[in-house]
Amino acid sequence: MRADVQNLFIGIHMLYFAHERKLTVSDMQTELEGYGYRVGEREVKQELERLTQENYLTAHGDEYSITGTGIEAFKAIHAKLQVLCSEVLTPAQTAASR
Repeated sequence: MRADVQNLFIGIHMLYFAHERKLTVSDMQTELEGYGYRVGEREVKQELERLTQENYLTAHGDEYSITGTGIEAFKAIHAKLQVLCSEVLTPAQTAASR
């Protein structure tokens, strides 16, 4: 998978988990590795800091929580993913059936 696409997926995972509970670098690294991502602590920290700079998350010491802007962004991403999944995960029509 291309690095830019993987980073987008990781950011979405982070927003999802932050919507559910507070995050730490080590907890998020464990979650991502459970999904098959091969990320180091440094990469996880950088993505959490990027989301914080974009005002999607806020840092409280070692923990991160979602902001109002992050919730709105997550809702918009969720809606777009529903459309994308309905298109991409539906069996493609064959040329003969078109």
